[in-house]
Amino acid sequence: MRRRAGRRGRIRLATGLGFAAALSFVAGMTDALGFLLAGDFVSFMSGNTTRLGIAAGEGAFGRALHLGALLAAFVAGNALGVLLMRWARGSQPVLLALVAGSTTLAGLLWPTDGASLVLVLSMGAINVALEEVGGQSLGLTYVTGALSRFGRGIARAILGEASPGWWVQIVPWCGMALGAVAGAVLVHHIGEGAVFASAAGSAGLALAALAIPRRWRRSYLVRRPYRRSRGQALKA
Repeated sequence: MRRRAGRRGRIRLATGLGFAAALSFVAGMTDALGFLLAGDFVSFMSGNTTRLGIAAGEGAFGRALHLGALLAAFVAGNALGVLLMRWARGSQPVLLALVAGSTTLAGLLWPTDGASLVLVLSMGAINVALEEVGGQSLGLTYVTGALSRFGRGIARAILGEASPGWWVQIVPWCGMALGAVAGAVLVHHIGEGAVFASAAGSAGLALAALAIPRRWRRSYLVRRPYRRSRGQALKA
C-alpha cells in the first residue's frame, strides 16, 4: 500500500511539473514571437520595466507610455484570470480556452498596438493557471525568481540544508527557454501566423488539462476558488 501511494505521489508530481513546463513553454513561445514581430516582450515584464525606465530617462515619453500600457495590461490579465477562475470554480481548462480565444483575437488584430495589448493580457491570465506543485511555489513567466530560488537551493544542498523538491524551480525556466526557441523558429517560417500557433498551444493545453484529475489540478492553486467563503455560505 505504501509503495502504491509513493508511486501515485511521484506520478502526481511529474504530471504537475509537466503541466507547469508546458504552460511556461507556451508563454516563452508567445514572448519570443511578440518580441520578434513587434519588438515588445509580452510575458517578460521585468524586461519591459527596464525598457520603460530607459525610455523615460531618454525622454522617449511616447515609448514609455506604450510600455506602461503593456505593464498595465499584464496586471489586468492577472486580475482577470483570478476572476475567471473564481467564475469557473478553479477550472484550468476553461481559463486556457479563454486564453486561446484572446490570443486568436490578437492574431486577427495583428499588427496593431491593440494586438500586443491583447497578447499581454492573455499572458497575464495564463499565470493564474498554476501557482504551486508539490508544495513548491512556481512562477510561469517570471523565471528570474525561479533561477534565484534554484541557485539558493544549490547552495543549501551543498550545505545539507535544502528543503525537499527545491530543484523543481528550474522546470519553468526550461519550459520558457524551449518555448522561446520554438517561437523564433515559428516566426522564421510562418511570420505573423506564429500568433495563431500560440493560440493553438493554449487550446491544446486546455484539452490536455482535461486529462489531469480535477483533484490534482486543484492542488496547483494556492487559494481554492471553487470553495465558497464562510460569509458566502451563510448567505446561501
